[in-house]
Amino acid sequence: MMRLSLIDWAACGIAGRAEGGFADWCATLTSLGPASRFDGRRSTMAEAALVNGTLSHALDYDDTHFAHIGHPSVAVIPAALAVADAQGAPLPEMLDAALLGAEASVAVGLWLGRDHYQIGYHQTATSGAFGATVASGRLLDLDPVQMCHALGLCSTMASGLKSQFGTMGKPLNAGLAARTGVEAVLWAQSGMTSSEDGLEGTLGFGETHHGAGADVPFVWRMGDVSHKFHACCHGLHACLEALAPIVDLRDADAVEIRTHPRWLSVCNIADPATGLEAKFSFGHVAAMTAFGIPTADINEFTDHCARRPDLAGWRQRVTVTADPEFSETQACVIIGDQSYSADLAIPEGIDKRAERVTEKARALVGARADDVMQAIDDDDLPRFTQLVMS
Repeated sequence: MMRLSLIDWAACGIAGRAEGGFADWCATLTSLGPASRFDGRRSTMAEAALVNGTLSHALDYDDTHFAHIGHPSVAVIPAALAVADAQGAPLPEMLDAALLGAEASVAVGLWLGRDHYQIGYHQTATSGAFGATVASGRLLDLDPVQMCHALGLCSTMASGLKSQFGTMGKPLNAGLAARTGVEAVLWAQSGMTSSEDGLEGTLGFGETHHGAGADVPFVWRMGDVSHKFHACCHGLHACLEALAPIVDLRDADAVEIRTHPRWLSVCNIADPATGLEAKFSFGHVAAMTAFGIPTADINEFTDHCARRPDLAGWRQRVTVTADPEFSETQACVIIGDQSYSADLAIPEGIDKRAERVTEKARALVGARADDVMQAIDDDDLPRFTQLVMS
């Protein structure tokens, strides 16, 4: 599953570097160094992690883990890849570190709890920074004391707010998390010290960031990661899966969408004015589906599409209702006396998942996707880096 997430992340990053608005920002980070970036430049490990984390989240098309409502790969893989690239580590070691970092990010997110997310913190950025630290520290072989200091340093840097959703600040959150992980580890390795317990200690990250301090037993969780097959907020995907089989959706006079209450504060922009805002709108993605506009196509989420009068008029027919009985992976669409349901948590076989990730990667980057997948299968990190970062 982690290899599929690596393919998915790479395709999102290659496509994301073409997203308008980021080129000038990337050009400001030009100091030469040992690590490769999606924009073709090389820079310090921290800057490479920052750029690659930001660009791979620019499309909001990367994997999500619903256990803590975060995107594991965009914070963790850029950090692991930057360190592995600079150190000449083999791909299996990079993937091993990325897996442990992703597991750590989900575990920290669960430990922080839903209140942390609901009050306004972006789990991808906050818990993701700790995952990026674990991955980077694994690759640099930090001893337990150094890792403790690295996590403590991370705790005083990790940040990210949901208020950035719908803006370029949201993908930046992922890049900042990746950079934080690399910097925290390098500083701890150099001898910088920190509090003994940056997470659970007095006035630590949990206490000051509305963390619940939940008991989180160890189990492997990345097997349950969810890859996106619609180019919008993952909170909309169960709704889109439920809408897919409705053949007469455009003719419906009224459409009720029932969803978990949490998504109303995340992806329920009633009248989006930009392509970015459209990715966070139940009404708009429902309108796109009704008019036959593929939500899997990143090129359809444009300012023009968000402002189309026919779509804007139709989406007024949509009512979004919170149902506390629903899980965060469930949605139901009601039209008249008919209802259509979907649940993203229903297991999908690894072969089917691989098929869908492959189709998505090819749609994003064309034939290059097959070369990238071959490099991953061959455990060839230099080839992977050359294909992805050029």
